[in-house]
Amino acid sequence: MNAEMTQSNERPVAVFDSGVGGISVLKHIHTLLPNEQLLYVADSKHAPYGSKTPQEIQERCFKVADFLIAQDAKALVVACNTATAAAIDALRLRYTLPIIGMEPAVKSAAAATRNGIIGVLATTGTLKSAQFAALLESYGRNVEVVTQACVGLVECIERGELNTENTKALIRQYCAPLLAEGADTIVLGCTHYPFLSEAIAAIVGKEVILIDTGAAVANQLQYRLFDEGLQSARNHTASVSFWTNSDAVNAQQVISQLWGVSAEVAYSSL
Repeated sequence: MNAEMTQSNERPVAVFDSGVGGISVLKHIHTLLPNEQLLYVADSKHAPYGSKTPQEIQERCFKVADFLIAQDAKALVVACNTATAAAIDALRLRYTLPIIGMEPAVKSAAAATRNGIIGVLATTGTLKSAQFAALLESYGRNVEVVTQACVGLVECIERGELNTENTKALIRQYCAPLLAEGADTIVLGCTHYPFLSEAIAAIVGKEVILIDTGAAVANQLQYRLFDEGLQSARNHTASVSFWTNSDAVNAQQVISQLWGVSAEVAYSSL
């Protein structure tokens, strides 16, 4: 491997979301690929994406992607289901670097369910997307899929309210229709929701399987880096850098809370 290629391989992998939720995916990536330098942008000022039009979401994705590519990113992970549905095709047309997106894990849930009834918790934007409709067509034919839009839940997580009574009340409200239909498997169809896994499990019961797609995204990133000869040759744990455009005074505290250790967070006017 020549020096120029080595230098190219040591460029960072960039990850972004409409807010802090994509940190759940970032954790999976950092665990699987600890020697990859990681960049993360929380576009919290514009969260949630689920209430925006597809064109507005694409414009935000272009803005964040331009910023991360200017940081010399070698690959981009769109750690947001709504952004993936609205913008992944446009991103891949516009940029040449590897771009990995999310998708609600309907296929995994269909394989995991015991009674054939799957619940999906997601944002309105994800549930209305053509991509989600295509997933149901491909993988939902032999199962019953019950969907639930979770208005307000992303905002709770953006504030770091993972275990408050208000958050628990919303979880109970949104899970009740899924349980009433008999769902034994629930897809966490937004990258914010894995941070509520414990609270959701406590409400729906241990017998209900929760599906988180973060690990699958990390695996796909690993495959793409290997396939394109972009994997890092570092033999040590690499750095993780965070940016946010949030106006919240506790933005760094929330990011550190979700990341699990104190994080240095830079502010960007993105």
